[in-house]
Parts: sequence; C-alpha cells; structure tokens
Amino acid sequence: MKRAVGLVLALVLILGALPLGANAVELEVAGKGVCLMDIATGTVLYEKNSHERLSPASVTKVMTLLLIMEAIGDGRIGWNDSVTASESAAAKGGSQIYLKVGETMTVETLVKSIAVSSANDAACAMAEHLAGSESAFVDMMNTRAKELGMNDTHFVNCTGLDDAEEAKEHLTSAYDIAVMSRELMKNHPDIQRFTTIWMDTIRDGAFGLANTNKMVRFYTGCTGLKTGYTSGAGFCLSATAEREGLGLIAVVLGCDTSQDRFAACKAMLDYGFASFALISPEPETRLTVPVKLGTGAAVAAVPGKAVELLIDKAQRGRVTTEVALEESVTAPVSQGQRLGTLTVKCADRILAQIPLVAETAVARLTFGDLFLMVLGRVVMAGA
Repeated sequence: MKRAVGLVLALVLILGALPLGANAVELEVAGKGVCLMDIATGTVLYEKNSHERLSPASVTKVMTLLLIMEAIGDGRIGWNDSVTASESAAAKGGSQIYLKVGETMTVETLVKSIAVSSANDAACAMAEHLAGSESAFVDMMNTRAKELGMNDTHFVNCTGLDDAEEAKEHLTSAYDIAVMSRELMKNHPDIQRFTTIWMDTIRDGAFGLANTNKMVRFYTGCTGLKTGYTSGAGFCLSATAEREGLGLIAVVLGCDTSQDRFAACKAMLDYGFASFALISPEPETRLTVPVKLGTGAAVAAVPGKAVELLIDKAQRGRVTTEVALEESVTAPVSQGQRLGTLTVKCADRILAQIPLVAETAVARLTFGDLFLMVLGRVVMAGA
C-alpha cells in the first residue's frame, strides 16, 4: 500500500495544526467565569477563569434535563407518562408553575416547563419521578458529572436554589457547564423542541410560559439553553447557537446584571462564528479498489467514520485531501477492512488521517465459480 504522509492517526484532529484554542483574542466580557466551546469537538475557543468553582443557580437544570433526556432515550420513562406532584415538589419556591400536591402532568409538559420557565417545582417532580426522591436524583447528577469529567462540580439539589445552608456547597464551573451542555445538545437534539420556545402555555392554555433566555428571540441561530439567577450566584447563562453547521456553547457565571450575561454570551458567540468553521472531509470522488478472486470485481472505499474538524475560518479555502489506496486486494474482503487513508491538510500541515475501509464485504470465488469462469472463456474463445 502506498505510504501515507506521517503516522496514521485514525480519526484524530491534530489540534496544533491550525491557530485554534482558548484566548486566541481578548474579549471584553463580564462574569467571574466564562467559557466558549465548540459542540462537535469539545474544543475550548475562549475562556476566563473557566475552572473557578462558582454557584450556577438554575443553570443546574442543564444536568436535570440531561438525565431526563437520557431516561427517555433508553426507555425508562416516556413523554406521555403521568407524573404526580409531591408535597416537597409543590413547596419549591422561586420560578415555578405552581404545582399543587397530587396534581398530575405529563413528562413532556414538565420538561417544557423546566426548559422554558425554569420551573423548580417541575424539576423536583421529575427528579422524584426518576429516582424516588430528590436526594437520590442528586446522587445520579453527581455520578453523571464524574462520568463526564466534570471535576469542578458538586450538586446538592436539582434546581440550583440556594434556599438551604448546604447550597453553599452547590458548585460548578463555566467549563463543566459547557461540558454538560454539550452532552445534552449533541446527543439529545430533541430538547431543542423546548429550549427554542419563546412563549407557550400549559394547563390547556390557562398558564403562560415565557422563556427566561431572551437570546432565543433576539439572537440568530439560538438553540437554547438555560439561564440562572440567585443573589449568591448572580446572573448566569449557558447559551447555545448554530450557524452554517457550527454549534457553539457560551457560558457565563457571576454577572452583576441580566443584561451583562446576555451581552457576554453574545460577544463570545459572535467571535466564535466569525472565527471558526466546522468541516467534514470526504473524498472528492467515489473510490474503488480492484478485488482479485472475488465475487465482485471491485469494492468501494469509504471513510471508516464521519470526522468533523474545527478550523480557523480564514483557512477553510486552503483545506485539501489526499488519498492513498491499496492497488488491489484479494478476496475475501470483510466489510470495514482497511483499504487506505484519507489525509486532510491545510497547506503542508496534516489535520487528520482517516482510515478508508471497505463499504461492503466481497466473498471469495469458489472452485466451482472458477471452473465455470474458465469454461465460459473456453466456450467464448471457440465461438
């Protein structure tokens, strides 16, 4: 097989190949801790004190929503399941939909209430529905945080309220919020049915919902996600948006005003969309490799996995691909068998090397098949 340039690093983005990374520019943004992250790759594009442990207020509910969406995804609960409000859920203060003890709502209605209006009572009701109690659900939250590598995080409730002494230990960071926001938006895009709602109602139109995230209405491409405020935490926001296939998360914690948090996230998102692009490299033409002694004469060579690369937007026109393929292979060929390499470059810099594999299997000709082929050639030669 032809030698590919450099070592074959399957499906790996060489992060140092282009001028990417946090703090490529200095942005004037408010907040005690901020982080801008690409959803596709998890690359941090800008940060300021992104690992400082701070109170997240209701941005906490990103994890609450993530656990709910994961439970729906694996079939533990369904959108139309009925949830009954307990006394503890109905007693939650702050933002709420004023659940009454014994009132029932569907999972879908409660998720909408959490995502749009940051309803604390709805969050508690869903926590109890999933885990039996809020404390058991909080254990699930902390376990999931560890699984995601959220090393700055410790949750004590599912709402972000600081209505108890132990709430002082309810801490996370802008980076960790970006991580859990990415997990939610990347793997559970159905949540956008709710996070993009501006105004809606529940209880057959009797109770109105208004989104606390004003960027849903005023920022082009906004897909969510969650606001938060308490006197201790200040004004917080995890804002997500997508333009031209590029999805970004901007997180800010500890702003002095609501206007500051929206302005900070807008500035980070504007910077991200102006400076970066996401590409999915593919061969320029359909590739095939001849097959010897196979039931098929050739097999298609395709990328082993879709790869998304984050690049400097100004360099997008300089990205090229090079293909190195086996001259031929001998049957049997298995589906997914390595046939070559697709090398993605920007100028002379290698961004990624992607395995090219057999799209389908090709069986080996049997002795009987070979006999019939030879016989056919003899007959044709004597015709």
